Amino acid sequence: MNVAGRGFVIASRKLVKVSGCFTHLRNVSTQNMPKKLWKLGKLNHVAIACPNLEAAMDFYRDVLGATVGERMPQKEHGVYTVFVTLGETKIELLHPLGENSPISAFLEKNKMGGMHHICLEVSDINAAIADAKAHNIRTLGKEPKIGAHNKPVMFLHPKDCNGVLVELEEV
Repeated sequence: MNVAGRGFVIASRKLVKVSGCFTHLRNVSTQNMPKKLWKLGKLNHVAIACPNLEAAMDFYRDVLGATVGERMPQKEHGVYTVFVTLGETKIELLHPLGENSPISAFLEKNKMGGMHHICLEVSDINAAIADAKAHNIRTLGKEPKIGAHNKPVMFLHPKDCNGVLVELEEV
């Protein structure tokens, strides 16, 4: 794969692409690499799909002693959300809202629930989306939507992200 025309200088002779990621980039000069127009921030939350939202809330509050927020409907996304605060990050509990909820489809395949996605903070959602698309990462939607924190979000296709559904959230 020739990436020299994209502003990269590769000193190594081999650049291997595995599951959409470049690996073994030890001998890469960053001198001519373009600067990103956005910055990657911290892990905002890990989302867990729950067949029984109340039981999940009870577990995190009563068994683990975590601070558990209120059940909030997110109609645009077809889910109820509950945030569990864990220091600098959160767990987002998800439960279906409505018949066409994407969480319903997930729970049909995973009856006990499970990890649904991770959310990463970005400084500029539109620049991050453009960069992802430039690297052939598909998005699940054409435009960002307003997420549970009232900030723009976009999901990246798990098949392009090593099997993980990734949510980008502008902060």
